Amino acid sequence: MVKKIKSLGHGNAFVVTMLTILSIIWGSSFILIKKGLIAFDPGQVGSLRMVAAFIVLLPLSLHNIKKVTKEEWKWLFVIGMFSNFLPALLFAKAETGLDSGITGILNSMTPMFTFIIGVMFFHVGYKKLQFLGLIVGLAGSVWLSMVGSEGGLGAINFYAVYVIVATLFYGMTANILKTHLSHIRSVLITGFATLTIMPFALGYLITTDFVDVMATHPDAWSSLGYIFILGAIGTALALALFNKMIQVTTAVIASSVTYTIPIVAVIWGIVDGESFFALHIVGMALIIIGVYLVNKFK
Repeated sequence: MVKKIKSLGHGNAFVVTMLTILSIIWGSSFILIKKGLIAFDPGQVGSLRMVAAFIVLLPLSLHNIKKVTKEEWKWLFVIGMFSNFLPALLFAKAETGLDSGITGILNSMTPMFTFIIGVMFFHVGYKKLQFLGLIVGLAGSVWLSMVGSEGGLGAINFYAVYVIVATLFYGMTANILKTHLSHIRSVLITGFATLTIMPFALGYLITTDFVDVMATHPDAWSSLGYIFILGAIGTALALALFNKMIQVTTAVIASSVTYTIPIVAVIWGIVDGESFFALHIVGMALIIIGVYLVNKFK
């Protein structure tokens, strides 16, 4: 990994700094989702997250909107839907049945799906050992989903599937962004992408009991505050930084931030009283080994 970073024109220090910042921001996102779910349902949490990101980036988006071509809008909508909106809904839904720390660990599947989509649809080269990494990583995700509340192995917790689908979407859009939108400033990509999916987010909110929740739930305002932080920093700022990373490096190196996201997520989970067992460490280790093997020969 270090050798790959050193070969980049922007230098080792830049990449390491960006990876560290993204690790802290995104590693904290899972506990913020958990706090948002205190008052709101998963769809409301995901939609409000998008609205917050949209509000923060709207001035910049409007200022540059005439620069976007019809062809670019097509890809920006794909990024907005499959890298922003749908993952926001899926992660919120997952945390109704998974601890935030475990959700953060499962998020580490992103580089593996980035590789799979790259090989299948974007002519990315590969080595056989990378497929061993996929098997190991998938085994780790299954193992992790089977660890029960008492620390032993039991039935699969199918809420993990929501996270796996979200990371599949991340892997797809990372390759699309690198291929079709690398010439657009990263912060503008994020702003335009949230603009394209805003009708869906607002449309969902107005069909729910959002107004009643805000008027009657004792934790509504605090949950809304957590979600705004999640959208403004965990989505708007973090996606802008992530998109910049993809532009100046590769999709796989940028998505390697998921090596360290689980550490931050688990720490927040423990602080919030979540259980973390030895078998969780085994599952996390398998996923990280799998990601390492996938990235090693990139």
